[in-house]
Amino acid sequence: MSAESNNIKSLEIENEDFRNSVGTMDETGKRKWIFPRKPKGKYTNYRNYTSYALLALFFGLPFVKINNNPFFLFNVIDRKFFIIGQPFYLQDFFILALGAVTSVIFVMLFTVVFGRIFCGWLCPQTLFMEMVFRKIEYWIEGDRNKQMKLDRQEWDAEKIRKRLTKWSVFILISMVISTFMFMYIVGYEQVFQIMIEGPAEHPLKFITMIFFTMTFYFVFAWLREQVCTLVCPYGRLQGVLIDKQTINVYYDFKRGEGRSKWRNNEDRKAAGKGDCIDCNQCVVVCPTGIDIRNGQQLECVNCTACIDACDEIMDKVGLPKGLIRYATESEIENQEKFKFTSRMKATTVILALLVGFLGFLMYDRGSMEAKFIKPAGSTFFIKEGKITNTFIYTLLNKSNEKKILTIKVVSPEDAEITYFGSEKIILKGDQILKGNINISFPEDKIKFSKQNMVIGVFDEEGKMVDSFETTFEGPFKLAL
Repeated sequence: MSAESNNIKSLEIENEDFRNSVGTMDETGKRKWIFPRKPKGKYTNYRNYTSYALLALFFGLPFVKINNNPFFLFNVIDRKFFIIGQPFYLQDFFILALGAVTSVIFVMLFTVVFGRIFCGWLCPQTLFMEMVFRKIEYWIEGDRNKQMKLDRQEWDAEKIRKRLTKWSVFILISMVISTFMFMYIVGYEQVFQIMIEGPAEHPLKFITMIFFTMTFYFVFAWLREQVCTLVCPYGRLQGVLIDKQTINVYYDFKRGEGRSKWRNNEDRKAAGKGDCIDCNQCVVVCPTGIDIRNGQQLECVNCTACIDACDEIMDKVGLPKGLIRYATESEIENQEKFKFTSRMKATTVILALLVGFLGFLMYDRGSMEAKFIKPAGSTFFIKEGKITNTFIYTLLNKSNEKKILTIKVVSPEDAEITYFGSEKIILKGDQILKGNINISFPEDKIKFSKQNMVIGVFDEEGKMVDSFETTFEGPFKLAL
């Protein structure tokens, strides 16, 4: 018997108890624990490289600063928000709302054409589960068969040692992840300060970090694939977004059916058999426990583990690879080769435009924001032939640079401004400053009881950096 035949035979014996055990629930509705075999192959290597880059970004970005601003910070407590080094304030939240809507449209269009590539390659849940916690599990407990054997055996010294080691490492990794997540909220400087000063000085923040740690541990040690199959709304959403032109991981049923066990020197085509040798390797490597041969399913996260497993078997038995591959349902049905269609090209252009629009929203905010509001209950007063109104100004410097500013009335002309302090206002980077000014006009210039007015804020070079439209109040005049 050849080496290839021995390999196929061993796979059949290995999976004999798995044939009627697919998915994460048994016939009674009770959860079944998934023991996926360690994947290997071309796509697994690509996913490893992608995950290494994403993990490097995750653990490195908290320390990256642009113009002395954090690359990303979402501090709800102190209301400090930075995205790609750009500060965002409560006044800018309409931009974030537009950005959120644009992101939803992006995700929907992306899914319609490219399926769930995000789930298998970029999703943090998949990234940490498959590329961090699962690898640790393989390292401590071994591959699929060893894990299943360990799960069935009594709680002897070996099982206790391995489980305690795994759980301890899981808690440690969860603590590291929660610490870095906290850095994205309060900044790495404050996290280090909290760690140095200890829980007694920052009890609430330590409790928050412990909560994050236990949440991550619960998700990755117990909940696992249930996040994708039961919790995540994206998996539910994709069921109504994909169609026959959507790229997904598909089993070529026209080529693979009818599936049958491998026999040496058999002409499978003449016998009316398909290329699928029913080895179940596509099932045992699946992290959500599905059989991709049953068609597109909600639980499939497009991780490509089944592609690598099937290609490995096809290579061993001398059949063409690609029985399971990235394709559209239409291509499988019509037995066509993959091609980048006009719809895919048009959607890619639209997606690029949406990304550009998001960038425009983030950067087209101006470096200064000014508001001039009349104090509640205040009115005008007339003195020496001039009508005077009092305004409270609020100036927000959105840049990191110090600005020296002056306030001028752009229209109408002939305004006189009285400052409660210096005429030159010095505003540091990322600073909010409030103050009062009086604006006066000659009586003959005010024709209405409420006159439209534009107030401008100018820098040292005389360039207007922001303006604010308001009204100037004067006495009521009866038109003749």
